[in-house]
Amino acid sequence: MLQQRRAIRIRGQVQGVGFRPFVYRLATGRGLSGFVRNDGAGVEIEVQGDSVRLDAFLDALHELPPLARIDDFHVHELPALDEASAFVIAISSGGSVTADITPDTAICRHCLAELLNPADRRYRYPFINCTDCGPRYTITAALPYDRPNTSMAGFPLCPGCEREYRDPGDRRFHAQPNACPACGPQLTLRDAKGHALAVDDVIATAVAMLQTGEILAIKGLGGFHLVCDARNAAAVERLRQRKQRDAKPFAVMAANSASLAAWVDGDAEEWRLLEAPQRPIVLLRRRLASPEAKAEPLPGIAPGLAHWGVMLPYTPLHYLLFHQAAGRPNGPAWLEQPQSLLLVMSSANPGGEPLVIGDDEAVRRLAGIADGLITHDRAILGRCDDSVMAGGAFIRRARGYTPQAIRLPAAGPSVLALGGFLKNTLCLTRDNRAYLSPHIGSLDNAETCRALEEAAAHWQSILRIAPERIACDLHPDFPSSRLAAAYAAERGLPCIAVQHHHAHLAAIMAEHGLQEPVLGLALDGVGLGAEGGIWGGELLRVEGARFERIGHLRPLPLPGGDRAAREPWRLAAATLDRLGRGAELLDRFGPKAVLIRQMLERRLNTPETSSAGRLFDAAAALLKVREVCAYEGQAAMELEALAHQYGPAAALADGFRLSADGVLDLLPTLAWLADGVAPGVGAAVFHATLTEALSAWLDWAGGKSDLRRVALGGGCFLNRLLTGSLQMRLESMGWQVFTARWAPPNDGGLSLGQAWVAMQLPIAVS
Repeated sequence: MLQQRRAIRIRGQVQGVGFRPFVYRLATGRGLSGFVRNDGAGVEIEVQGDSVRLDAFLDALHELPPLARIDDFHVHELPALDEASAFVIAISSGGSVTADITPDTAICRHCLAELLNPADRRYRYPFINCTDCGPRYTITAALPYDRPNTSMAGFPLCPGCEREYRDPGDRRFHAQPNACPACGPQLTLRDAKGHALAVDDVIATAVAMLQTGEILAIKGLGGFHLVCDARNAAAVERLRQRKQRDAKPFAVMAANSASLAAWVDGDAEEWRLLEAPQRPIVLLRRRLASPEAKAEPLPGIAPGLAHWGVMLPYTPLHYLLFHQAAGRPNGPAWLEQPQSLLLVMSSANPGGEPLVIGDDEAVRRLAGIADGLITHDRAILGRCDDSVMAGGAFIRRARGYTPQAIRLPAAGPSVLALGGFLKNTLCLTRDNRAYLSPHIGSLDNAETCRALEEAAAHWQSILRIAPERIACDLHPDFPSSRLAAAYAAERGLPCIAVQHHHAHLAAIMAEHGLQEPVLGLALDGVGLGAEGGIWGGELLRVEGARFERIGHLRPLPLPGGDRAAREPWRLAAATLDRLGRGAELLDRFGPKAVLIRQMLERRLNTPETSSAGRLFDAAAALLKVREVCAYEGQAAMELEALAHQYGPAAALADGFRLSADGVLDLLPTLAWLADGVAPGVGAAVFHATLTEALSAWLDWAGGKSDLRRVALGGGCFLNRLLTGSLQMRLESMGWQVFTARWAPPNDGGLSLGQAWVAMQLPIAVS
């Protein structure tokens, strides 16, 4: 038959995922000639044969390896060659680097079977991997993704690994982290001062230490974990004390889903997500203790909360810990049964600082916290914390997902957006792709501010993107905003400040490809308003780079300013004062209320805020659920937990007022809560009333604007009870509802929204 030749250009997640050997097998199996190779943009293929076989080859290209993803696929004809050679995997070419980097992925079932097989040469080797699993982003220094550009460059392959690496028919063909005990990285057990310990078996010794109540720092893919036995209440409490983490929840790792079934409930999608190759921490609803139980199960894991963060092993080392505790059974069959070991897996970041990634850094920064350390000699090149998800939404987007690109509805100038103050991330764009960094953290300490600067440099270097614009939050005093201004000034680039709640909603519009006007409901704790006020409960009309504020929650005073966010009782006091019940403050809150009442009466240091987060705080404090918070959002989370526990409730009759100018007032509901309602009842009714109020608010706005599409953004939409009930209610009313999918709805998604707004501004911006 007549020979044809075709050139194929593929972009997406196609490097480091076994895509080239996959193409090789498809081509050679059909008797085609040509080549496949990596380059800076993705994968390039030239293939020759008859039209029937070529068409079959093109169809088969979409039956991808497990970790591969195609974003762009282009084919064009080339003149056929007179003498066609065999199909080969060619050496990677250069060119402009625009290829995507593959996220780190949990160990696959094939490698797991080898890891637990005593006859395999990689039995119990904690760095086993193949093209279907293992580290990618966290070991990558540059693209193209080849071994010399990774932290495996210093580990020459032994003859056995070399044969696998060169054999296109092998599962480890061009698996860049490929290694074995003879040629690869090794574990070291160290004492608290960093001295290497001479032990026969690092894993066995580590498990023995954990079972006797010690705390270990264990090096993972993107950083260290602080680990202890979750069943040992004394060890958990000791970790809390040492880490200065009084009440914030810990994540728990179990060997398998069966080991978690006694502790948490989840639907089919939640269990699927837990077992997915990305292996995020998933918030599942905890099972309540039986009435006969004498104590709360696993005390100290997540005090007062309805959901626990749970996760499954994702590195070979994790599995080896559980394997050792199970008595080292042969093969993986034991993983089908519940296992008793449960481990606290807490990010090793003392005092809210960035995640520890280096061995020496771990010894220095974890001194006084860890009793010992498990380190290894493969460097972590990209800091990457665990991802956290709840109800299909990201709370924290990191390992397993980053740096996977988010497709934008249109191309534009490259932007570096530096996010906000809390839960900081940064975002870089190129063409119609946005690259959202892993979670960096809250910029309330010098270490995290330095980490943001380092991440900005690393992100630009590894992605080879030179930004044309810089974007940041409207608040000029955020460290991220100051860094943005300095960076823009040094390079002569425009610096675009984006209003906080506009950015929340723009992030959702970006990932859903929304380019027409929408209404946006932004509910969070705090953000600088366009006129300088403190916003947080906003109804906006958003169209591209423009927005209009068409409504807001009725403001409440903040006695003591920012301190009120940490002490919800101050919001309760402000509410009572607003209700004309200031005389009750002394009886309710004691002598500390004297000064607060004076501040409220004289309007001293009592800025007002429309924040929905502070509305939750006021409700929690009025119900005596939480008067002082140990961590951000604690009062609201405990209020949600009580509402979950109570169950469905009816909205309060006349629980809100809506003015003609779009101000939504929940003061009638707060007044009812202040009258001695039982906490569970009050929490459930508060959520139901808020849902009804927000629905009515949007219906009012929809009538004025003729819009029936709404984006829901801001940290309050991590409240699953509120989000689920509101979405159901709005959809029943004919609304099209958009929520965050690929970026967190909280401040972790701000940088994506900032970037999308900045991309759409006129080119002549100054």
